[in-house]
Amino acid sequence: MARLAAIDIGSNAIRLRIVDVDQPQQLDHAPGAIGNGGASPSRGPRFRPFRDLCAERVPVRLGHDVFTRGRIEPTMIAQACDALRAFRTTMDSVKVDRYRAVATSACREAKNSDVFVERAEREAGVHVEVIEGLEEARLVQIAVRERLNLEGKTAVLIDIGGGSTELTVLKGLAPVFTRSLPVGTVRLIEAFLDGGGGRLDDVKLQLLDEYIDRVSSDAAQELLEACDGRIDCVIGTGGNIETLADLAPLPLAFPESRAIEVRSMIKLLGELSTLSVEERIQRFSLRPDRADTIVPATKILGFIATKLDCESILAPGVGLKEGVLVDLATNHFLPRDFGQEAASVRDACVRLGRRYQFDEAHGHTVARFTLQLFDDLASVHGLEPRDRVLLLAAALLHDVGDFVRYEGHHKHSQYIIAHSDIMGLTPAEREVVANIARYHRKSPPSIEHENFRALSRESRAKVKMMAAILRLGDALDREHRGVVSSVRARVEGSTLWLDVQGKEARALEEWTVRAKSGMLRELIGLDVRFSEPALLVRSAAPPSVR
Repeated sequence: MARLAAIDIGSNAIRLRIVDVDQPQQLDHAPGAIGNGGASPSRGPRFRPFRDLCAERVPVRLGHDVFTRGRIEPTMIAQACDALRAFRTTMDSVKVDRYRAVATSACREAKNSDVFVERAEREAGVHVEVIEGLEEARLVQIAVRERLNLEGKTAVLIDIGGGSTELTVLKGLAPVFTRSLPVGTVRLIEAFLDGGGGRLDDVKLQLLDEYIDRVSSDAAQELLEACDGRIDCVIGTGGNIETLADLAPLPLAFPESRAIEVRSMIKLLGELSTLSVEERIQRFSLRPDRADTIVPATKILGFIATKLDCESILAPGVGLKEGVLVDLATNHFLPRDFGQEAASVRDACVRLGRRYQFDEAHGHTVARFTLQLFDDLASVHGLEPRDRVLLLAAALLHDVGDFVRYEGHHKHSQYIIAHSDIMGLTPAEREVVANIARYHRKSPPSIEHENFRALSRESRAKVKMMAAILRLGDALDREHRGVVSSVRARVEGSTLWLDVQGKEARALEEWTVRAKSGMLRELIGLDVRFSEPALLVRSAAPPSVR
């Protein structure tokens, strides 16, 4: 058994949940691990229902000034630290084995989020991780997949928070589309409702409609395209979704979840818009901080439901903190599955590459060669299994900058990767991947380069080694023609022997490998030679090396 805690630091409130979790078992459609009832996908280990020890919520609105002034108010930082200090005391008193505290859109956008993170560590003893929208979506997906049986289904996930809304399409159990939109309940209140969520006149309603439409329409269209004309279910998460499931329930309940009837929700919106916050509290028994956010949330959900032309939305009663708990439990009980991590990152990179019309066949070929070299050089490169995942991403996307321009495309690749969402990579890892791709050709890494200098010392060392390996993998498919079919490597003394298979006319590829092996020779002192060279060439500086 493990005792785990999740802290969700949102734009509207800070939440703590502490649970006991048993060793997972292989369960076929057994009850979901989170909440009451439900079903889990049959594939992979599943956790039995978590046993709750504590659930607390403190209404600290960190997003109060962030979405209009770009900073968290000092008073809000103080209130948040007070809440986290109390949470720390609770976690210590029940002897939590592991915890994770994640902060979402308010902290993502606040210019002074570093001040909050530092004070939380110093004053409350809580390490806060500011996560990207993509990581937020990933954690919500984990919670939903654990709660509902989605195997073989196409599902749309809508997670509405205070500062952002995450949209995801799952086909079976795999995400094929994810987008984080800058539209959330607190953001709308602060930007368009003068900081209050009371009665809305026609002008305010129109402002909300136009903003939501402009921010969300393109993503909604991409979402529909990702579904390929099939949507088996629409799933909503977040506190306001749960409230709407109470206020506009679907008469015929689903066995695995409560549900919202969209038609009733739209009718309810008309009534809510005419009421003050106090009237909503009295009539619907809402908390004050729910009574003002419920209208913007309904507006957002109504817009997306209309675009999807759906009649009902499942409300499984899970969210970010439940995803954190499942993730913690998985990491606590199970060995890390680097193969699954690599598969997820590979899929995300391919989706990104296709957006920029990359040479997909070349990317996969270079990735195959590069990872084989990584594996065969394990005794000398000193890298870790997770680094293999990062090298895979860089190999797939190293030429994505061709979309901008071939000349200097390595620099364009670095920019595109660094500024794109890649599910499964943290921001720091994405910077490493971007730098590996940057140095797959031309000049080697240099501390004079700002992008390289910004990395930690450890990351700089890894970038050098992985870029050196990638250079060889890329050289083996120099003209993108598949001349080389496979490569194996072995180290003997100060020589790296390459056994290359493929077409007989591959002298140019082997020559390019020698020309691009300088970084590797400098790092680990190995001269590259071929077991059976296609052609012995004289040492010469290449006129042009891609």
